[in-house]
Amino acid sequence: MQKIVINKSVEQFCLSHKAFMRLRELGQAEALQETDRGVYWPQAASPREPRLNQCGQLVPRNDATLVRVVEELCADANGHCAELKVVTIPDEVQWGISKTDGIEHVSEVHRTWE
Repeated sequence: MQKIVINKSVEQFCLSHKAFMRLRELGQAEALQETDRGVYWPQAASPREPRLNQCGQLVPRNDATLVRVVEELCADANGHCAELKVVTIPDEVQWGISKTDGIEHVSEVHRTWE
């Protein structure tokens, strides 16, 4: 089985400051690429301020470290207005993340031709 992180809120996917720092601590590659942490959390702002808390969007949703952090932190992993959830699907499924009315879900990828 494979695990994927989705956002069950109508707002965009983002991680909390605590979750993002945990990803960096665990060595998650995309999180480590963000070198200017001040862009997101200047000292004058709180970690949950919406315009600053837009991190984690480059991390693959099926990244094992991301899944681990979301499972460890539960609601504390949620960025501003996000509601992160880990879903489990069979290994053989080719998947994608879709939105219905702004809320994400995992869908099986089907072939299309035009």
